[in-house]
Amino acid sequence: MMICSRLRPSLPHLLSLRLLGHASTRMVASKPPNLLSATLAFEDPSAFKVKSWGELLRALGVFQLCSFPVLVDNCWKLMSIARTLLGRRGFSLLLRPTVYAQFVAGENEKEISQSMEKMSQLGLRPMLAVPIEEDLGESTGEKRYDDNMEAMLECVQMSHSNTWSIDPMMQLKITALLSPELCVKLTTLIEKQPYDLDLLVGAMDGEPINFPGLSESEAAHFLCSLKRLNKIAEASVNKVRVLVDAEYTYMNPALSLVTMAMMKKFNKDGTWIWNTYQCYLKESRSLLLEALRLSQDEGFCLGVKLVRGAYMDKERRLAQKEGRTDPVHNSWEDTNDSYNGSLQVMLEVISKNPERYRIIVATHNEESVRRAAKWIEDLGINKDGGSVCFGQLLGMCDHVSLTLAKEGYAVYKSVPYGSVDDTLPYLVRRAQENRTVLQGIRKERDLLRQELRRRLGLRLKGARETRQEGLA
Repeated sequence: MMICSRLRPSLPHLLSLRLLGHASTRMVASKPPNLLSATLAFEDPSAFKVKSWGELLRALGVFQLCSFPVLVDNCWKLMSIARTLLGRRGFSLLLRPTVYAQFVAGENEKEISQSMEKMSQLGLRPMLAVPIEEDLGESTGEKRYDDNMEAMLECVQMSHSNTWSIDPMMQLKITALLSPELCVKLTTLIEKQPYDLDLLVGAMDGEPINFPGLSESEAAHFLCSLKRLNKIAEASVNKVRVLVDAEYTYMNPALSLVTMAMMKKFNKDGTWIWNTYQCYLKESRSLLLEALRLSQDEGFCLGVKLVRGAYMDKERRLAQKEGRTDPVHNSWEDTNDSYNGSLQVMLEVISKNPERYRIIVATHNEESVRRAAKWIEDLGINKDGGSVCFGQLLGMCDHVSLTLAKEGYAVYKSVPYGSVDDTLPYLVRRAQENRTVLQGIRKERDLLRQELRRRLGLRLKGARETRQEGLA
């Protein structure tokens, strides 16, 4: 099967899906009130009753810091200065009980397991993520990529071998195993000459493959990278669902090519390899529809992680610098319509064949979550049957996650782990993403304050009653 760089759909195969997708957009745009779940309001601060005093105060402090744009915009610079002044150990002591503890599970398996056990008791499921990725100019050589593979194999093992593992998931970044430079070159090549999925599947199996357009050294690296990915997939099948992250548009076509090849090989009887679709991109709907067509034609199960996206600012800067059309939707409303429309397309497909299709509704947007819950109910999808689940980031949006879990939905938290140094780039991005979802952060912060006031009120009331009993 030949696959092109942008995975654009062919009209004869996808006409009905396109019509469904466009209809979804129109329905979303009109925003009738009956499309939202009436039982999920996310207004109750009691969701935070499960948090300790320390967790409550830490979350309030971190969210308060994230509300200052000057701090968020310059957080990498400020952290670099702090590390220089305090030294590595002092800097770690500063971050560990604050920002690190808010967004990271821990550094070793013992710390991670303690965090995951508590999460499990709250009805939440962990989706472990090794925070390793590379961008252009950061390639580190085969030894480093092999080390990254070993770290991900450890993640597979940790994800399925603990008592808190329920239908475990993990995240994977292909650029931790395959150089970004080669991803960019592959993207350029497959725009001109599509690669056959069977070519990549054969390479994963160790067959001697000639990759058109690649030099001998590039082909050797590509082959090594495919074997690394194959090893991770073999270790995870029937144990852990591997969710491949999308990254930047200048390399995403290559990432999707590799991911689809993995799906063709490993998703014959179950959804073990998933792909990510970034709905802030104008092409996201057509990419999703093409993936649906390809899964039907090639006979593999399709897993979809649906996100809005995290690289908007950089994508726009690059497009402007290179004189290209901005790949990002023109407005927040357009992105919402894109997300909700793609969500409805997937849920309709799942309602007809829940064994072959799965989705994780990965969003902090309360309206999208409520729409998903309503559509799940209307379409008769089992909300804890495995074909649909929800996902949010560790340390954020807990009022949504905990409420969903209380209502019986499967809810995953994206859980990074590692040392302070290893997770620092991830922490910086968390701070910058907080800025882009400031409205949601404000609401969570307000609910945390309400819970804090409630506890203080109970303490004061208890103190007054004790004093009155003493006087009596």
